[in-house]
Amino acid sequence: MLNCLSGLDEIDGGRILIEGVDLTELPDRARTRYRAERMGFVFQFYNLMPVLSAVENVELSLLLAGQAPKPARERAIEALELVGLADRAAHVPDELSGGERQRVTIARALVNEPAIVWADEPTGDLDSESAEDITSLMRRLNRERGLTFLIVTHDIAVGRRTDRIIRMLDGRVVDEQVVNERREPSHVHASHVA
Repeated sequence: MLNCLSGLDEIDGGRILIEGVDLTELPDRARTRYRAERMGFVFQFYNLMPVLSAVENVELSLLLAGQAPKPARERAIEALELVGLADRAAHVPDELSGGERQRVTIARALVNEPAIVWADEPTGDLDSESAEDITSLMRRLNRERGLTFLIVTHDIAVGRRTDRIIRMLDGRVVDEQVVNERREPSHVHASHVA
């Protein structure tokens, strides 16, 4: 599902609009560029480069996009500060706990100031305390920064911390529930996959 929504895979019908941009209408190269510039990804198993420090893992996407090293490093440090890991910037993934690794992954997803962050089972590899910390971090970033997260999870406890749950079964939407009503537009959604 996330591959389709993020434009990695082609869809058979319908449209995918993000910030008014129809991903289905973009040529492959433009879609790839839009994804790199306006989307962030958080994975269950982190996908961090083991030989790079936390700050290097965060800045890598900026360097690959052509940003100069000095501003890329500054933005990476700011992103690590945002997730509470500035003091662990020089540590490689093996020197970090699971929760810290996931915070690095979130910092990497946020460093390009995305329109949306796709999170695929972001707490699935964490103990319950770390999972609660990561869920709280995403809620805080949503409230304070207006960041939009779409979370795919099997953990209903994570879903209950969101504004809206869309439940799917066998690739079809079977239920939708507003969890936390707020006056502002909702930006944190969980898709519970059964």
